[in-house]
Amino acid sequence: MESLSKRKAAMKAVESFFTTWALMKAGRMEPGNILTIVLFLFSLVFYLYVDQKLSLSPLKNNRNLYRVSAVIALIFSALYMAVDYPFYISTLTSPLFRFGIITFILCGFVLLFYHLLKWFYLLTGDKSRLNTLIFSDHYSQSFCRISVKCHFKMLSDFYLRHAGLSAFLLCIVCWLPYFLYQYPGVMTPDSLNQFEQVLHVIPYSNHHPWVHTLLIKLFYSIGLKLTGSMLVALSFYTVFQMALLAYSICYFINTLRLFHIRPGICFLITLFYALIPYHAVFSVTLWKDIPFAAAVLCFGCSLLRLIRNMTFKNVSSLCVFILSGFMLCLFRSNGWYAFLLCLPFLLVYFRKAGKIMFPAILGILITSVIIKYPVMNAFHVTQPDLVESLSIPVQQIAAVICNDRSLSDDELALIEKVVDLTYIKDLYDPYYADNIKELVRAGHQNYLAGHKREFLKLWIRLGLRYPADYLTAHIRQTYGYWYPDSFYHVAEAEGVSATSLGVSHTPLIRGPLVIKAKEIAIKMGGMLPLYGTLWSMGVAAWVLIFCVGCAFVRKEEQKLILYLPSLALLFTVLIATPVATEFRYVYFMVFSLPFYLMSALLILPGEV
Repeated sequence: MESLSKRKAAMKAVESFFTTWALMKAGRMEPGNILTIVLFLFSLVFYLYVDQKLSLSPLKNNRNLYRVSAVIALIFSALYMAVDYPFYISTLTSPLFRFGIITFILCGFVLLFYHLLKWFYLLTGDKSRLNTLIFSDHYSQSFCRISVKCHFKMLSDFYLRHAGLSAFLLCIVCWLPYFLYQYPGVMTPDSLNQFEQVLHVIPYSNHHPWVHTLLIKLFYSIGLKLTGSMLVALSFYTVFQMALLAYSICYFINTLRLFHIRPGICFLITLFYALIPYHAVFSVTLWKDIPFAAAVLCFGCSLLRLIRNMTFKNVSSLCVFILSGFMLCLFRSNGWYAFLLCLPFLLVYFRKAGKIMFPAILGILITSVIIKYPVMNAFHVTQPDLVESLSIPVQQIAAVICNDRSLSDDELALIEKVVDLTYIKDLYDPYYADNIKELVRAGHQNYLAGHKREFLKLWIRLGLRYPADYLTAHIRQTYGYWYPDSFYHVAEAEGVSATSLGVSHTPLIRGPLVIKAKEIAIKMGGMLPLYGTLWSMGVAAWVLIFCVGCAFVRKEEQKLILYLPSLALLFTVLIATPVATEFRYVYFMVFSLPFYLMSALLILPGEV
């Protein structure tokens, strides 16, 4: 037995060595750095601790725990290194040494994340312990006692009775200074394009969702009729958007309370929305992505409520499900495709409650189809051009050309019938597709639209011939949405972009103190460890994947339906994004982050 224990410790020491090597390279440390000793000791102690905990846990025979941990650890490590590996081998020239270093470091990462995931799944898989931590009424009493000590008994009593309303009010109050400073709202060129459509300066277009443009027009028209001021009229929509975002948080908190989640946990979640500054900035930014994020959260919460109580009496949840489903389909183009991906799974999942759910699901589908095609055609709404949805393919073909790969005369001739290749190397940016898309628009896009099959064959043929170029191009075009160490300046848009439409940034509060406070709040995400992970798109994506794995470990596969809309949306971003790092494209995922985590821990009807 003692010999076995020594062998186990020796094995963990070897695993810790490889993990230390990986962390050393990831941290850009030299081998002689004394911190490598600290990393080795931490790794060794942690690995022994996890194995000991696992041996004493009732989950030690849960095969899903090991399988899910291994699969996610391998995928995460491979993707992490797909971006980071050039730094590990930058000083090496021997292919054998390069391959060896990459292999050893990959092993170190896989071992690290495998043990981390096992530990996390041990914590989340222990339902009896979680029941005590999350659902116990004792904490509610403690919450009240703490509030009494702080002389806020009336507030605590109000919060316990009206947690959702309290969340709504707290968010509005905390976002109000941003509204006053950014009055009438943050308007970028995309926002102004929609405002031009509202004013009929340019024709209607569905490049930015037409239904969202009409919503802006509705509140703008009401505000203009009541006040006669363009600025005040625009602020009517901004206030509506703030209220919509706050309502989705209120709905989420009320959903958690239906499952008897402790008020203290609900309060901490509310603070995530009320105090993280990018939520405040986005709440007053006139982008389609903001109400879309609210719709995704409401859609998930309504699904959770319907799973809990799937009867005709649950009218409010059905209404929220249908309304948020419409918004999902109509407020972003990728939302429509994500809904179509989810459709068969929703129909199968709710087949036993078909009398209730089928009319709702098919109603969303049919109504969206009617609006997207006959209605938009009747109003002469221009649809996005073909190349808008081809960001990834055009980038991959451009990468092959810019890498001077061999193309046949016929292949070159086909490409040159669409674009002029003279400036392609100057314009190609592996992280930004708009340059190449504009090159296509400046060429002969009609030829591309009329010969889709030939270009599809060309794309497939070049991909089979130069897979490494395609893979590299795709990684560079999408890494910001899954690589956890990518940094993006979030919520730095300010005021109203230059325009002759008659609106401008007109802050109602101003001064150096206000400006500096806003700057510090935004920049803190790029300065503080741990807190900074809340600003990472990649971290949000992996939290979502972790929660999917949690459903398998806890044998709660029915929860997968809760994550399916977000997974489908993430998938559509990864196959069509024009920009490698654009926070607002996946703001829905960051906004729903607490929903993923809490739904992973909830116990649904029929579960033990």
